[in-house]
Amino acid sequence: MFRGSNSVTLDARGRMALPARFRQVVLDHCRGQVVITIDINERCLVLYPLPEWEEIESQLQSLANMQPSARAIQRLLIGHATDIELDGHGRARIPPTLREFAGLEKRLIVAGIGKKIEIWSEERWHAGRENWSAAAHERTSDLTDSAGLDALSI
Repeated sequence: MFRGSNSVTLDARGRMALPARFRQVVLDHCRGQVVITIDINERCLVLYPLPEWEEIESQLQSLANMQPSARAIQRLLIGHATDIELDGHGRARIPPTLREFAGLEKRLIVAGIGKKIEIWSEERWHAGRENWSAAAHERTSDLTDSAGLDALSI
């Protein structure tokens, strides 16, 4: 559904415009209704079209509340989830608490990752990309060495 990354700007009111290719998918799929929440593994935000979020929320609510780890995940993801509707210009207003969590200031990276969109501070995205690239290179080398392959083309 979503793929690729774009650089966008956060305005003084905390709004960012979705790139046109993402915006059209969101408008077609859910009439501009999205949910934004934190990512529990990274310091970024995740934006879901409402139907996708409803599936995730249902799965989260079905977790056993007696388990501390399940409650923690529910608190983090559902507790930070905010319903947003794109305005007439395709902009989404990101709440201050979420902007603070992800360290969002002026320059952002919006990355399409399948059924969701990740929203990163430009600085964290570039630092993360270097780390992910190095880690992927190590894993790919391990895989090709163990399989006896000369190279893995992805």
